[in-house]
Amino acid sequence: MSARPAKGGGRWVSVVPERVHPWIDGFADRHGPFEATGDERVVRLVAADGALAELYVPFPPMQAGRPYVSRLVAHARTERHIGVILVRMGGYAAGVFHGSRLVTSKVGSRLVQGRTAAGGWSQQRFARRRQNQAGQAFEAAAETVLRVLSPCQDELDAVVLGGDRRAVDALRADRRLAGLLALETEPFLVVPDPKLAVLKDTPTLFRAVRVRVVDPPTTGGAS
Repeated sequence: MSARPAKGGGRWVSVVPERVHPWIDGFADRHGPFEATGDERVVRLVAADGALAELYVPFPPMQAGRPYVSRLVAHARTERHIGVILVRMGGYAAGVFHGSRLVTSKVGSRLVQGRTAAGGWSQQRFARRRQNQAGQAFEAAAETVLRVLSPCQDELDAVVLGGDRRAVDALRADRRLAGLLALETEPFLVVPDPKLAVLKDTPTLFRAVRVRVVDPPTTGGAS
């Protein structure tokens, strides 16, 4: 479980599906009984001492209605077929997960020169070379995505993207990926170079329930 400041106040906490119910029990222990409300995208808990927890539904929509907590826990624990596409300049990975298990994948890389020219090359020549290398890298990434995800596209519940946003935006220009990218859902995964180990760890990110916690005005304790 990780925490970071939330824009507008409070902090974000990421909770893996298996820990959602214990986390809610802990919230009640710290802040007292709570009232639950919600809809298909978020469940809100307002505790007796004024503490607030907003639990954002992964892979929405969730079936709305009471009991909100039980519905959220069951929804979060559902094992889905998820396609993952990770792209950074010169590196890429594509995989299909069933729940947290990686079913099929491919990882690759292509050389793309850094932004600073060296060794007496003219700046224009260097820029053209780098542009060509980047184009080849994105073409290789697109081919990998098609090879790994296309055969099971009809079975995918969603596609999650990650890596570097600029690199991913460049990949969006490939019309062959339109059908897969139509399945895109949050969160965008900010990850380092997309090695196999990085790809295997992505379920801890895309399956997590994001929780915005706001402490009571008179306290600053951790939740």
